[in-house]
Amino acid sequence: MKPVIFGLSGEILSADERAFFAAANPAGYILFRRNIVDKPQLRALTDDLRALHGRDDLLIMIDQEGGRVARMQPPVWPDFPPGAVFDRLYEVAPSSAIAAARANARAIATTLAEVGITVDALPLLDVRQEGASDIMGDRTLGAEPMRVAALGRAVIEGLADGGVTGIVKHMPGHGRALVDSHHELPIVTADEDALAVDLAPFQTLKDAPMGMTAHVVYTAWDPDLPASLSPSVIETIIRGRIGFDGLLMSDDLDMKALKGSIPELAAATVAAGCDLALNCWGRMEDMTGIADLLPEITPQGKARLDRAMAAAHRSKAGPPLEDLLATRDALLAPVMV
Repeated sequence: MKPVIFGLSGEILSADERAFFAAANPAGYILFRRNIVDKPQLRALTDDLRALHGRDDLLIMIDQEGGRVARMQPPVWPDFPPGAVFDRLYEVAPSSAIAAARANARAIATTLAEVGITVDALPLLDVRQEGASDIMGDRTLGAEPMRVAALGRAVIEGLADGGVTGIVKHMPGHGRALVDSHHELPIVTADEDALAVDLAPFQTLKDAPMGMTAHVVYTAWDPDLPASLSPSVIETIIRGRIGFDGLLMSDDLDMKALKGSIPELAAATVAAGCDLALNCWGRMEDMTGIADLLPEITPQGKARLDRAMAAAHRSKAGPPLEDLLATRDALLAPVMV
């Protein structure tokens, strides 16, 4: 098994993709709007991927946060709110906010599990900082670390109850970035004391099944390399100070924060300590290059993958989607006027 998550080019597997994926045996896949038409098509696609590998617990992930980051769109699927809505409710009713976040996450998971998606890139544990890039903005769960952690835990638990594994992101914290890492490399110059705020939610949820790194340079820890490529940040901060021992994947290698060829970046992230490299765009030239450069997944990485995929309660029946949405909306009513 290669330690990589690949994207797909379209709504069905092409003949070239089918042959390549069978030979390369990636750890998993990520889906985008280009891969999605409706429920029957999406379920057929995920079933096809599972059949190709003979793995019922295949990692098939998506970014379905709610708000402006949602790959599965209305009218086929519900419109979910961004994280900031739950932060607003926490101001006036913390327990209601936690219950609403959990119901919302379980509703998201219900829609994903129905079409065979097993992993969601949620929750964000980035602590929002005033003056930072709006790339996080209303996607975050707040500016107070323990609030972020409490709501984040509710999201992970709600996803798991609905049969989906969550990913805490973006380790060790993207909330101070002054620029969008999709377009350029953020450099955070905060000192150790300030960065303790960013680490706190991740430390609280260090037992999360999966985590995603940030393409951000933290000069206090490594002045030269972003976290995704930094052995020092991954080993000393993420694995050490945070204490995270779950499956660690890079953020998307195609983001402009990183410089170099996609295959070389994939190899560098894995060499730095990421269990998996994330390659989103389904370009065959990049994917074949990655497969050629990457070693097999390490035994430790495979064990983390297996643990992470077993973390969700995939056989557990729950309330219907309509009831979950109604519960969430009733709880959120005070802040939705």
